[in-house]
This record gives sequence, C-alpha cells and structure tokens, in this order.
Amino acid sequence: MPNPSLGRLRLVAQGLVTRPWATPTEAVRAFGAMQGQDLPGVLASAALRTTSGAAGDVIAALDAGRLVRGYPMRGTVFLMTADDVTWTTELCAAPAIRAARSRRPQLGLDDDHVERARSVAVEALSEHPLSRTELVARWSEAGLPTAEGRGYHLLGALIHDTTLVYGPWNGTDQDVALSETWLPTGRTLAERFNGDRVAAVAEMLRRYLLSHGPATVRDFAWWTKLTLREIRAALPAVEGDLERDPGSDGEPAYWRPGLVEEARELGRASAAPLLLPGFDELVLGYADRLFALTPDEHAALVPGNNGVFRKSVVRGGRVVGTWARAGRSSRRTLELTDFTPHSPRQRATLERLFAAYPFVSP
Repeated sequence: MPNPSLGRLRLVAQGLVTRPWATPTEAVRAFGAMQGQDLPGVLASAALRTTSGAAGDVIAALDAGRLVRGYPMRGTVFLMTADDVTWTTELCAAPAIRAARSRRPQLGLDDDHVERARSVAVEALSEHPLSRTELVARWSEAGLPTAEGRGYHLLGALIHDTTLVYGPWNGTDQDVALSETWLPTGRTLAERFNGDRVAAVAEMLRRYLLSHGPATVRDFAWWTKLTLREIRAALPAVEGDLERDPGSDGEPAYWRPGLVEEARELGRASAAPLLLPGFDELVLGYADRLFALTPDEHAALVPGNNGVFRKSVVRGGRVVGTWARAGRSSRRTLELTDFTPHSPRQRATLERLFAAYPFVSP
C-alpha cells in the first residue's frame, strides 16, 4: 500500500521541496547519479532540485564539462559529475559489461570490432566532441558494421569502459566526448580511493542514503547492482553519518540526520503538488515504487510495464496522476490524467508549475 509519510520524507531528502542545492553540479554530486535515459527529463530533474530551477544552468554545466552522462551501472545511462563517472563505472559496471559482451555474437561483432571502433573514436574525437550520428558515420567509413543496433552497441561498449562519455549539449542532444580530454584528472578508482573498493562503495552508499533515505541497503543494492556482501562490508563506515529505523521486517532504513524534524517543520509544504519528469529518482530510485502509488496506478504510470515512465504528478507524498505537454511550441498546454482528483486550487498550482517547468525545448 502507498505510504504518504514515507513519500514526504523522501521528497524532502531529495531536495524537491526546498531545492537546497545552489547548482546542478552540487545536486548531482549529492545524489551520486541521476537516471538519465530521458535526456530532457534528467536535465529537468537536476534543475528542479536547485535554487534557480533553470534548465539553462544544467546545459551550461554540460557545456563546461562539469556534468556528463555515462553507463555506470545496470546498463543504464545516468547523469553524473565529471569527476565521479569513471570511478563509479569501474566500480559498478562489470555485470552490464559482461551482459553486453554475451550479446555481441548475436550482432556479428567481436572484441576486435570494439578495439577498431576505439581507435577510430580516439582519433576522431581528439580535437573536439562529435554527435553520435557523426561518430557512427566515422565507424561506417572505416568499414565497421553499424547497422541494426551495432553502432549503438559499439558506442555503449566504449562508454562502459570509460573511453567515451556523453559531453556537451548540441541543441538537441549531447555530443560524444573522449574521456581523456573531456574529463578531469584524478578520476579513476585507483586515484580516488587507492583502488579500495570498500571505500568507494562506502562513498556511493553514503551519498545514496543521504539523498534518497529513508532507504535500505537492499534499495542501494538494487540501484547499483553491487552485491550485498560488498555493501555490508562498507556499511560500518557510513552508519555514523545517518539516522536509522530498525524496520518491522528486520531491514533497517537509513536517512540523513534531521530529516524527520525538517519534514515536520515544513508541514504542508512537503505535501504540495509537484510536476516531475518521467524518470525522476523519486520514482526510479528505489527497489519498490509502491510507497508512492498502487499497483493499478503503477500500471498507468508505466503502460505495459515496458520501461517507459510517464511524467508524474505528485501530491501529499504520492503519485496522484500523470501529465503531458500538449500543443505546439507557441501554445503549449498542460494535459493531466488523474489518479486522484485535483481541486481547482490544486489545478491552478499545477498550471503555475507547468509555466515554470525547466523544459529544454520550446
């Protein structure tokens, strides 16, 4: 059953009520990573947690090389800070790399294709980033197979091994950049943590629980796909930085100190209506999403359970509907699908939020 009290605590922890971070880089660093397969959505997710709430600030951080996207875990693209993407990927990406490699023969590809793609990419991107289309064209010109998903597979392989990242904004997407020239130095697991995986897991776990809590070790294990054994080895290093609830099922939840008191002081503000992107961490950051909605509502949020999430309307710590942007660029309108009815006052609030929403295109 939905748990609005838990939902309101998570809204406050995630910065969606108070927007506590001055810049998108600070917000993303606090989270460790934000799920980012919907690029306009994750840019909005970062903006909605900052003081300005402006998508332009997120785009500026991409262009300056402070924020990038990579494939650090679960074979999924995430928005991250430039100094975190390499060590996090080295720490967490191995299962996704193995899964991708096992699919390679079905595409008629092998490791030699990946190495040839790497050589072409390093040369092509040595001076400046290129769009995905331009990079794949370079591979085709070099005789590499790129049709029917092969180009995307090669790109994914080189992002997984941190040769490449998604870098600056080109107006509609991110160009592909060479990590060696686009990312800062001192970014590897060896450089940041002297190769100590436990210390690196502890850093990720601390950020996750501070930004997502109340949450459990199993939530973090689902989010990263790290093993429970490795996570539990790191847990003693972070427990002192957190508050905890033993939990009725024996699995304690952890959260940042003072969160409960802050949510109480915020009162109604923690229950105010919000418009969130489809892949926001509030919905996708936990193993179980049913704290925020019923199974039937979840089916409406993710039709056909196909992995494509609609944009959510949140109120009172719960997902109470979905929303869409209708009309042409000159006359955009808010289109609501309600799970729970909105009062006229609540609808007026949603219209104001829609007008101020950090869209990246007209």
